[in-house]
Amino acid sequence: METKRKILVVDDEPALCDTLKFNLEMEGYEADTALSAEEALALPLEDYSLILLDIMMDGISGTDFARILKRNPAISHIPIIFCTARDAEDDMVGGLELGADDYITKPYSIRNVMSRVRAVLRRVADKSYKARGEEEAVRSEGLTLDCVAKTCTVDGTEVHLPRKEFEMLRLFLSKPGRIFTREEIISAVWPEEIVVLNRVVDVNVRRLRSKLGEYGKRIITRSGYGYGYRG
Repeated sequence: METKRKILVVDDEPALCDTLKFNLEMEGYEADTALSAEEALALPLEDYSLILLDIMMDGISGTDFARILKRNPAISHIPIIFCTARDAEDDMVGGLELGADDYITKPYSIRNVMSRVRAVLRRVADKSYKARGEEEAVRSEGLTLDCVAKTCTVDGTEVHLPRKEFEMLRLFLSKPGRIFTREEIISAVWPEEIVVLNRVVDVNVRRLRSKLGEYGKRIITRSGYGYGYRG
């Protein structure tokens, strides 16, 4: 089974936490809940890919929790979606200025929340991938990707790679040794597509291996997890 993205729900309504947790898990995510910001701060926040956060809570408010999160470089990158009954425009603008990635007002439909979750995770993955792609070239010994000219050379000989194969290899080379799940690969390489099947990833990996000669053997498979590149 592939590694699931972990989502944390922080809300002082237990029934709402349970409902969101159930639906997130039905969507294929791993979900945890916290009934207060204090409870959330006791968790290993660096493990989460997204936080669904209520604003009006006793003790540390959602906005104060967001400020704490954004001031810590180790966890400031975690996207936040505010889910709150406060629907005034000033509240919404204030939440977004704090660094929130989206703002959903209560009452909301579960379908809407799940759609926003998918959109934010896809947008964050795409942004991260594009940032890595700003490098002019990526190299691993005799394997070179020219990210400006969009060319691949193997020991000095150019090898033609279609766009998706090129982007997939660039993703692997960006973090040698890391295993990317199929979901992460799809989010990074096919962000504009509505539906991409896991087997499309497998097919492109096979093609890459066949084209890269000895370097193709460095594209590794971790059964049940995904793919990576052994540097």
